[in-house]
Amino acid sequence: MLRRKPTRLELKIDDTEEFESVKKELEARRRQREEAESGGGGAMASEVGGASASSSTASRTELINERIGYKPHPKPATLPTLFGSLQF
Repeated sequence: MLRRKPTRLELKIDDTEEFESVKKELEARRRQREEAESGGGGAMASEVGGASASSSTASRTELINERIGYKPHPKPATLPTLFGSLQF
């Protein structure tokens, strides 16, 4: 059941220009990353590629956490935090 009429979105020329500029910027960044990864050569490139894949996974997780508003704060692993504040 609709309680109100659906809203109407209007696409303006400024919006399309902004979209195109952001799209070009992202493509340029992607090309720079690809050139940097392929510039290493040989066995070193595979090691660098593996390291960048794991860092991109971590950054992807960080991006997701940031997007949903989750900010994990690890607790320090000290004796009082592990066993409480018991004193003998």
